[in-house]
Amino acid sequence: MIIVVLLITISLVIALIFLAVFFWNLRSGQYDDLYTPSVRMLFDESEKSRGEASSREMKS
Repeated sequence: MIIVVLLITISLVIALIFLAVFFWNLRSGQYDDLYTPSVRMLFDESEKSRGEASSREMKS
């Protein structure tokens, strides 16, 4: 019976640690913008990066 109490206590401590880390990330702005990273690959490249890519192709 002691092992059950010990395991429940350890699991609650771990859950509280994860909850604290989640709120810390939430407060620091980790989850502010969830939309932009998912569509960033759909945006066109800028002219500067296109020029760099074409100059690399010419050097090869």
